[in-house]
Parts: sequence; structure tokens; C-alpha cells
Amino acid sequence: MPGENLTRDEAQERAALLSVDGYEVSLDLRSALGDIEAEPRTFRSVTTIRFRCAEPGAASFADLLAPSVTAVSLNGKDLDPGEVFDGSRIRLEDLRADNELVVDARCAYSRTGEGMHRFVDPEDGEVYLYTQYEPADSRRVFANFEQPDLKAPFRAEVRAPQGWTVWSNGVGELVDGVWKFAETKPISTYITAFVAGPYHYVTDSYARTFDDGTTLEIPLGAMCRKGLAPHFDSDDVFLVTKQGLDFFHDHFDFPYPFGKYDQAFVPEYNLGAMENPGLVTFREEFIFRGKVTQASYEGRANVILHEMAHMWFGDLVTMEWWDDLWLKESFADFMGAFALVGATRFENGWITFANRRKAWAYRADQLPSTHPITADIRDLQDAKLNFDGITYAKGASVLKQLVAYVGQDAFLEGARRYFKRNAYGNTRLGDLLSALEETSGRDLATWSRAWLQTAGVNSLTPQVILSAEGRVTELAVLQEAPESHPELRPHRVAVGLYRREGADGSLVRYARAEVDVVGPRTVVEELVGVDAPELVLVNDDDLTYCKIRFDENSLATLRERLGDITDPLARALCWSALWNLTRDALMPARDFVGLVLRFAGRESDIGVLQMLHAWAHSALVHYAAPDWRAEGGGLLAQGALKELRLAEPGSQHQLTWARFFATVASDQADLQLLLHLLEGTAKVDGLDVDQELRWAFLEPLAAHGVADESLLAAELTRDDTASGKRHQVRCLAARPSAAVKAQAWAQVVESDALSNALVEATIAGFTQPAQRELLAPYAAKYFAAIERVWAERSIQISMDVVKGLFPSLRDSQETLDATDTWLTAHEDAAPALRRLVLEARDDLARTLRGQACDTAAGS
Repeated sequence: MPGENLTRDEAQERAALLSVDGYEVSLDLRSALGDIEAEPRTFRSVTTIRFRCAEPGAASFADLLAPSVTAVSLNGKDLDPGEVFDGSRIRLEDLRADNELVVDARCAYSRTGEGMHRFVDPEDGEVYLYTQYEPADSRRVFANFEQPDLKAPFRAEVRAPQGWTVWSNGVGELVDGVWKFAETKPISTYITAFVAGPYHYVTDSYARTFDDGTTLEIPLGAMCRKGLAPHFDSDDVFLVTKQGLDFFHDHFDFPYPFGKYDQAFVPEYNLGAMENPGLVTFREEFIFRGKVTQASYEGRANVILHEMAHMWFGDLVTMEWWDDLWLKESFADFMGAFALVGATRFENGWITFANRRKAWAYRADQLPSTHPITADIRDLQDAKLNFDGITYAKGASVLKQLVAYVGQDAFLEGARRYFKRNAYGNTRLGDLLSALEETSGRDLATWSRAWLQTAGVNSLTPQVILSAEGRVTELAVLQEAPESHPELRPHRVAVGLYRREGADGSLVRYARAEVDVVGPRTVVEELVGVDAPELVLVNDDDLTYCKIRFDENSLATLRERLGDITDPLARALCWSALWNLTRDALMPARDFVGLVLRFAGRESDIGVLQMLHAWAHSALVHYAAPDWRAEGGGLLAQGALKELRLAEPGSQHQLTWARFFATVASDQADLQLLLHLLEGTAKVDGLDVDQELRWAFLEPLAAHGVADESLLAAELTRDDTASGKRHQVRCLAARPSAAVKAQAWAQVVESDALSNALVEATIAGFTQPAQRELLAPYAAKYFAAIERVWAERSIQISMDVVKGLFPSLRDSQETLDATDTWLTAHEDAAPALRRLVLEARDDLARTLRGQACDTAAGS
């Protein structure tokens, strides 16, 4: 559609010309009920925008994605919608110094999670609505100037079906059948929001008295679908919310500025959550229908705090354009972990950060699409793809380093000045750095160039020279960078030395030194003369962002004694480093699997254990030699079953091993055990096979042909809910049948009938590692279809299809060549589409290198 993909140049030109004084948005959502009519189902949206123009007589445009426009009025003059509206933009000519635009449109309900999403609960037939806009989908709901630096106050009113409640950013009340909402502070269009429907709603309140005697009271609310109400542990949500508000008030010295604080857990959500001020939205999977581990509660708490940090970093102060997306996402990712450890019961949050979030960053930073943290975002499609591991996890890792570099007090004082100077405004990189330079006294220009404006990840390796008496005569840290991104950065690292101590032979740290690593080789003078170590851990305590490597002696120690490391963070860092070695084809996949089998049963941190399971499965599926996969899978299944039976009955470790066993089970004996656990004819002491675990067992049973359509239909009858439907769809697509695969492909690629959640479930079921040959015909079909899919479907669905259906399980040189052929023949394809294919190609090439490494180890 012409103009749908707004460019940075267009946005800068419009921002120089226009400033917005306010929006009034009126929606009529009564059409949400009733039988499905011919698509698209629409609702009425009337928007009034008051704005100024710096050059009277100039022309510009407003944004709107809608099936039709009924009327357009500019400064009291009626315009012909057919002449000024092209499907994505409303042309505005001969502007005055002060202007009023009124647009009456029919906007479409969404089934893709973009704009105004409409969900029908299969359990009770109730309809639920919510909005999701980032980066540029508010224009699917009301006419506006869709860019982050044209902030304005918003007032809204909504007509909704009788009996519904409607929420927006401001406080609302029902007046004569219309929901009217208080005007907001100036905010960007992408964080305006609506939630409407018969939601289950729980309330609480927060109060804080500050040192100057003033008191702040914040109404709290939390909501979910009625069907999830029995599972909704709102007390814990409110507990974390209050802890977070206290923490950020203590550290930011700027009271929460947006009035109320509602949190909506909504169905079929594309993201983890979204920081709409006063109305944060979350995916409803954060409401746990079955037993989960503490890692799940920690993950939810982290997301709650991440979104809360956005109230200051992102909502109060917003980047001018998506180039500086890190100004909100990197800070929220860091602050989420910072507050998690500092304010809640999850005191080991930095272990999860080191093990899980950084793994995401390391992968993203080695893709051909890697980019500096401050990225070059040419348009909205670029922006959509930049919500990635660089912007979030690498950015947060670098901020963690910055805190160590300038000092925590100076960092927080800089943030406080940044908020006060730029409240309700827009900023760039320099605005924050100047505040931090003031408070720290450091010149951050060099640091910024090295860490924010270059891409790639460095590797740090210890080099140890010992005397004949067994003492360290020299210890150096070697720094390397890939040829594609040769920047050697300054790193503040801790180098830890470990050895066996005590009767149990625990590996403990006996010496530590902090050093600034600069250039290719840095000597650690403080450790000269100490006893010889069995393990040298560079980046102990996880102070910097790097790939850790080991000297030969340390690697040999880990192969034999990894489970003896007593410190859980040090152990997690070693696991992460070993996984990076496996991904880089420097350690055979079978060796990594062997380490997991030998030592994972001793892992105390449940989040680390879950990550080890994911990595071991990935090592088997992607990096193991094809002729060893069956043997390796059998070893993992045996090991998982052994640990399942050894785990404390009813413990979270038992649950985690049960889920992993289901993931790797493949032979008939293991599958029959899963079936008997489902039927209740077999038991594992203490293991509660609740509804969510039943579905986890059913997927491998379906994938291996044990669970047929009738069994899955019976399970849906047992769990006739929206969650159950998603599980059933995934399991149906997992069955080992050519007809099943053809149907799943057609439903996702050739039709747009499925909602975003069911597209996601179908793709997950379609791509089964045990069905490589069955999926082989779809490699050619994939390359024939993706450009058409990108042109015809929404960007969210297009991304799901392009990423999810890439023939990665057809892991051969032939598939790599086919990918290169497509890239060569489609050099003019949309850059965002090419990026996704390039990333998939890189993963496939890495897979083949890993398999070659593993094959060599087995020969």
C-alpha cells in the first residue's frame, strides 16, 4: 500500500513542519458483537486533531490504515475522501498556522494482534478487544501523525456493548452510556491504548509519602478473560507492582506521572508486554493454568518491572525516532533486572540475565544483520525488526557495564537529571550522555563510539604461564574480534581463579582481580605469584559483555568438574561459555550433550536448568552429526528419565525434567510411558500431570503418530478453552502425515483465516525435528511463496511465516544453495524480508559447521 512504510526522512520533514496540540478520539465498538459478517468487520472511528504548522500554506499528511473513510474535514472545509485518502495516508494541503482535522473512518478489527484485536473466547463465546500499536499500528484505530516525536495529550470516548467495561490510558467513567476518559499527558501515538470487554477485573492501590511530605496515590488494576479468573494470582502481580513502584521512586526521584496503573493480560498477544502508560498490556500466558517453576514467576516479575521502567524510559521521555530505540528498551531491560534483584524475592535475577538474556544477545550479535545498539533505522519495517537481542539484551548488558564504569550513584543521578530536563519530550543519544558526563565527570564519547556505535561481540581468553613451583608467573587476557566487526573494545572485567578445596572437592574461587582490558593483550599484574589455578574464569561476576573462552587446562577442568563449581553465577557463566563454543563449532555437540547429561542434574538454579535443556535439545537437533542424532536423542531421553525419577517428588526440578523428557522422548518405550502417564496407568511419585503438562506430553505423542485426531479431540473436550484450542492446533499440525502437513501449510501460507495465535501454533506443530523427510518438499515451496506473503499479509504474520517456516530442518548444502539463489535473485526485495532470510541462512550455515565439527569428533 503506498505510504504505509513511513521513512525516517519523511518523519523528520513532518516533525520540522508540524506540532500537535491534542487528539480527541471517539470509537464505537458496539459492532464487536454478533455473528461474523463479511470481512473486514469494522468499527467507527472519529478523530479530531488540533495541530500547528510552521509554514502556513505548506502540505503534509496524516496516517490512517482503514478500509474506508466516510468524511474528512480540514479547518471546517469538507474534503473528498476519495481524493485525499489513498488507504494509508490523508493528504493535507494549504495548511494554516493553526489547524483542525476531523476524520470519520471505518477501521477494521484485527485478527493478527495489530491495531484493535478482536478475540472470541471459544469457551463461552465472549468477545474481548485490546489494542497493540508499536511501532506504528495506532493508525489502524484512529487517524494520527504516527511517529514518536509528535507527542500530544489524548482524550478519548468509547461506545461499547452493554455490560462491557472499557479502559484507556486515562481514568474512565461511564456517562450516559459512553465511556469518557481523562486527558493524558503528552504521549506518543504508539503508547495510546484501549482494552474493552467483559474482563475479570481486580483492584488495589498504592500510596507513597515522599520526603517533602507530599503523598502519591495510584489506583491499581489487573484484568484477564473470565475463563482465566480461577488461575489469576493477582495478589502476586500487585505485590511485584508495589515493590517496583517503591524501587523506582527511590531511585528516579520523579513520581510516577500517569495517574492510574492498570495491567491487562490479554489473549493472542504478539509480544511479551507493552508499556502503554496507565494501561500496560501483557500476554495472558503470564497467568499460569498449571504448575510452573519459580523461573516462570521470576520471568513474569521481570516483565512487570521492565514495563514499569518504561513509564520513565520511553513514556515520560521518548526517543525522537526508532534509531534510538535503545533509549527505552535497553534501559527497561537493564532496569527490569536491576529492580528484580533490588526489590523482589528474586535475588538471583542477574544469574538469569547472564544465562538467558545474554544468550539472546550473543546470537543476535553474530548474525549478518547485527547492528550497533544505536541503529540506522530507515523506515518502519526496519523498526519492527529492531526489537531484537541487540536493542534489548546487548543494550542492557552494556548499560550494566556503564553503571560499573561511571558508578551507580552517578548513573542514577544522571538519569534523574535526564527525566527532569526532558519530561514529556523527545531525546537522542547525546541528551542522556551529556547528563551522565555531568554526574560522573567522565568523557563518554570514546565509550559511546566503542560500545553503542559499533557492532559485534569480542572474545576474551586467559593465557596462563606457570613457574616450575606451580605459581602464576604471568596471566594475560587475550581479546579477539571477528573480521566482520574488528573493533577491540575496553572491558572492565573480573578474572577469577578457582581450585578444589574441602573434603568434597568443591571448585571455589581463591583469587580475583579486576582489570581494564584494552587492546589484544592485557596482563593482570595482581594475580602474579598466586597458586596455579584449575580454572580461570574471565568475566567472573559478569561485569562485561563478551564471549568467554578458556585455556586448555580450564576447559579440561570443566569437562571433569563443572558440577563442583559452588557459585551459581560462575557456574552459569561457564555453561553459557560452553554453549557458545558449541554454536561456534569449537566444541562437538555430543560433548555438550555429554556435559548436560553428566552435570545438569546437579544444577540448583531452575532457570539455568531450563536453559540447559533448551540448549541440549538445540545441540541435538541442529549441531549434532546426522548419524549420531538417534543415539544422542536416546541418551538424552534416558538421562532425563533418570533425573525425573531421582528428583524430589513434587519439586520444580521434577516438573522441569518431566517436560524435558517429553521433548526428547522418541522410542516406543518412552512414548508409551508418556501415554500411560496421561491415562493415569503409570505414575511418577509426586508428579501432578495437570492440564498444561498433559498437552506437553501430547505433542510428542502426536508427532510420533501415537496420538491421533480423535485423542486430540477428546483432550480438547476436556480442556475446551482458548489455551486448549491453541494446544490442539499445534498437536494436530505435528502429526506425521503428508496430508496433515499440506493442510497446515495451506492454512498458514495460502489463507489468512487463522488468527495470529493459531498461525503461531500451526507453525510450531508443522516444524517437527523428527519429520525432516516429510518436510523436504516444502523447501522449494517456501522460497516460491515468501515474497508474495510479505506483500499480501500484515508484517507480524509475514515475520512469523518467514522465520517459522524457513527449511532449517532441511539442513544440507542444497538448502544453503537454494537460500543463496533466492537472495541473489531478489536483491530488490523488501530489506526487512531480506534481513530475515539472511539471518536464517546464517543459522543454517552455522548448523552445517557444527555438524561437521561433531562428525569429525565421532570419526
